[in-house]
Amino acid sequence: MTTESMNLQEIYDLAKNTLKRNGCNDQNANAVSKIIQAAEQDGSTSHGLFRLPGYIKALKSGKVNGNAVPKIIEKSPTIIQVDGENCFAPLAQEVGLPVLAKATKKFGIAALSLTRVHHFAALWHETEYLTEQNLVGIACTAYMPNVAPAGSKKAFFGTNPLSFAWPRPGKRPIVYDMATAAMAMGEVQIAARDGHSVPQGTGLDEKGEPSIDPKEIAKGVLLPFGGYKGSAIALMVELLAAGLTGDNFSYEAAQTDNKDGGPPQGGEMIIALSPEIIDGPNWINHCEKIAKKLENLEGVRIPGQRRHRNRENLSSRNINQQLLMTIKNL
Repeated sequence: MTTESMNLQEIYDLAKNTLKRNGCNDQNANAVSKIIQAAEQDGSTSHGLFRLPGYIKALKSGKVNGNAVPKIIEKSPTIIQVDGENCFAPLAQEVGLPVLAKATKKFGIAALSLTRVHHFAALWHETEYLTEQNLVGIACTAYMPNVAPAGSKKAFFGTNPLSFAWPRPGKRPIVYDMATAAMAMGEVQIAARDGHSVPQGTGLDEKGEPSIDPKEIAKGVLLPFGGYKGSAIALMVELLAAGLTGDNFSYEAAQTDNKDGGPPQGGEMIIALSPEIIDGPNWINHCEKIAKKLENLEGVRIPGQRRHRNRENLSSRNINQQLLMTIKNL
């Protein structure tokens, strides 16, 4: 694989300029570009520049409004909704997360639903933001069908990711962001691009047979992680991110999407909790005990630790040259 070296500022600039030239105003382009830059910095390449062509397709087709102005609707002191007006999700998050954090610090628990947004990024950004406020964060979103429920060979669920983050004041948070599929579709697509096989159990080919060839799986269907356990969690995500927000279930997103290759319209649910209010001032000392015991177990890595180590490296990143050519042509 041929790569080209780019520093983090160049990654941000490339993303922002490309978005602005294809219909995003400065505010929308800035929100998405920061997410792309952060993903590349953390080593989450399947959610970095790799996603940019999909963002552009959604702008060109008119599915996404690059000039959208998300609106806050406070349904109660602890229930906040942001109507994204068909924006990319990062801008709706920028608008809604500070309001969510403020409500949680006052009442102990609050929920933020994002509706009429197009989510294409990783979820750890939202939950880590909350940990910076010493809050616990939970976030999830549904997607178009590409995962077969346990026992089926037909796509019904999205990859339906779920993120959880726990604050550790003065330290990096405990945080995970995982697809409920055995592997995120973006990772499967990158494996196909780079000529790598994927683990057994990732998915089925178009004939419904198990495969480790990502190109064949892309024609077929992904499988949930852990069989019926992952399938149950995928259903939970559908109900939280769509049933609780009133936005599209995965199958509804497929029915209404224009198939331009960009992110479909859907909802996102973000829940925040204050350990200070729920538990009390000793929560930090109590919870650090389990974190330290976990860290002292040989071979164990705290969730999020690898990304956080990557984040500390401010040097240039190696970007797939073919991807860069595609982006520059946009």
